[in-house]
Amino acid sequence: MKRWVVRLEDGARLADVVACAGEDHSAISEGRVFIGSKRATTLDAKVRPGDEVRIGTRQDPTVQAAHVPILFAEDGILACNKPAGIPTVPDHAGAAHSLVALVAEQAKLRASDLRITSRLDRDVSGVVLFATEDRTEARLRKARAEGRYARRYVAIAALRGDAAQNVALCKGFWTSAIGRGRDALHRAVAGPDAKPAETRWEIVAFAGGETRFALLAVAPITGRTHQIRVHASHARMPLVGDRDYGGTGRITLDDGRVIALSRIALHAARVTVSFGEGNVLVADAPIPAELARLWTLLGGAADAWDMAVSCDLDPAASA
Repeated sequence: MKRWVVRLEDGARLADVVACAGEDHSAISEGRVFIGSKRATTLDAKVRPGDEVRIGTRQDPTVQAAHVPILFAEDGILACNKPAGIPTVPDHAGAAHSLVALVAEQAKLRASDLRITSRLDRDVSGVVLFATEDRTEARLRKARAEGRYARRYVAIAALRGDAAQNVALCKGFWTSAIGRGRDALHRAVAGPDAKPAETRWEIVAFAGGETRFALLAVAPITGRTHQIRVHASHARMPLVGDRDYGGTGRITLDDGRVIALSRIALHAARVTVSFGEGNVLVADAPIPAELARLWTLLGGAADAWDMAVSCDLDPAASA
């Protein structure tokens, strides 16, 4: 990411500033240029001295576009299984490699036809629902606002301190408010502008030797940015591979083998939406092979994943 603070002599047009920064004008059409936090779309956008222009690095054209499995597309809803490693929406590297662009191309739609009703972090995989019609977008948003849009995540966490010792503590609620973190890209418990956040969780299985690992079933009730990752870290259960929130990037097995992690061990396995009168939508995304393999290498039981996806996290069951 290149940052350029506009000077008086740079001119008043974004095109002039981009040229001063040594970048081609195509960076604007590729969606890689921002004035402050707003993505710029035209060469003639106005800038003033002191404005910060940010220019993202171009996506490597030799990198093959990810294939996104489409789970189903019916009645104005398209469900897909997002791979880890791609952003849901365009980021500073541009738009072409985003989930929205890839799904639109595969489904032979325009990117503007896909209304985003949920999103996942770049290094998280799993179910993402798009609405392809205005009426369906309204129905999904209404269901979410009324608590009829349930998300079930599964995760591998490293247990630290009290969490590693107190193995009897296997189910509960995380309710710490979440606000801004050390910069605009991160969040923190009780950070500035903190908002209420609630996550239900359960440890369904353990693995590992000296370092204890747990397979978690997780259901976020609110939808704060990085909510599960922040809550798990605060509970001394950082998610494996989540370097931003205290998770390890490498694991040394008991036999000396070292596993380098390229993603966060968090997967949105199921989304259930109730539209009333028995009309229930369920979208399931299979457990990624890399997470299943990691859990097995740690000594975890393969059948624990089924329990993590299906166990009851209802509040009454946690009382």
